[in-house]
Amino acid sequence: MASDMKIAEAPEEPLDDFVIEDAYVAWQRREEVRVIEDYAFGDLCEIELSPWPRKGGAGAIINVPNEYLPNDAHLVEIAPRGKSEPERHMYEENVYVLSGHGATRVWLDGYEPDMFEWEEGSFFSIPLNAWYQHFNGSAEPARYVAVTDAPPTMRRMRDDDFIFNNPFQFISRYKAGTDQFNGGKLFNRRVWETSFVANAQDMPLYGWKERGAGGINVMLEMANNAQKAHISEFPVGTYKKGHRHGPGAHLVILSGVGFSLLWTKDDLSDLRKCDWKKGGMVIVPSDQCFHQHFNTGTTRARYLALRPGTAGFLPPHGLGRKIDISIKEGGCQIEYADENSKIHEIFEAELARHGAKCRMKAFVPGCNGEYGPTNERDT
Repeated sequence: MASDMKIAEAPEEPLDDFVIEDAYVAWQRREEVRVIEDYAFGDLCEIELSPWPRKGGAGAIINVPNEYLPNDAHLVEIAPRGKSEPERHMYEENVYVLSGHGATRVWLDGYEPDMFEWEEGSFFSIPLNAWYQHFNGSAEPARYVAVTDAPPTMRRMRDDDFIFNNPFQFISRYKAGTDQFNGGKLFNRRVWETSFVANAQDMPLYGWKERGAGGINVMLEMANNAQKAHISEFPVGTYKKGHRHGPGAHLVILSGVGFSLLWTKDDLSDLRKCDWKKGGMVIVPSDQCFHQHFNTGTTRARYLALRPGTAGFLPPHGLGRKIDISIKEGGCQIEYADENSKIHEIFEAELARHGAKCRMKAFVPGCNGEYGPTNERDT
């Protein structure tokens, strides 16, 4: 039977005329705040900021150089004895305090507010769409970095009023007045569920031998968020195994001195070396980007990783569940025996530059360094 359907002819106008404006980029422009596009920062406390009226202080927005942005970072500074503007929003926000001390008030309309104090090293999460306001209790500026899922949320909703003036209350995520910001609980080996960590720099961690070199770790489930976080630490004179996963993991350095290597090509021709110290940050820019972290200092190195969640689904290629499995077995990790020899050469050269010793003999075939970690905490 013949069809009477007619196929419409394609318009002659260029396709560019039909492109919808990026809602997230448009919001950044309206905020008139400094936007930085990069994925390596030696010290977040040294980054120049611009006025940010929404935050009641100064700030900058950090984006990785990748059109697909699962998250961003808001770097904010509150004036001495100052306070931020009250706000709420439909995107999630995890906050790490870089300097200063003060308090935060969190509340829902019609309920008593919660109040908690923070200091340098504190890590907490703002419950989704709850009101909050930060107060700087010190005579110096207080600075924090917050990782949010604003980019996909704004691109999906495309409405500032929905994002910032939505009255819906997520009672299942935040029960106001229940002291949600005090304490937490450990479950499933090394997973800690909480909304507030008083000092991430000193939080107890647990063994994870599959990641190499005597490293320890804790996974953090914050305020029932989809966004995830974890803290990792590794011994002096060692480095973690190279691996890859989805984009957007923001690694904030809590202690130690060292560097990270990032690359996508097997011959390391696009290798980038990112030096770091306490207060620095390295961001994984893409899901094909291998990265590896090295401790060249005199103390254990610790970092806080703030990353996108899976919202109940596996990320591309199932990377999230194969982070500690060899790429030879379908995972995402490069075992020490399989890494490019240039990796260890760079590490040895950096150790020599810092006058430190390699302690990778127990892990890397052919290594002439000392035999593994050197104290009880390192085993």
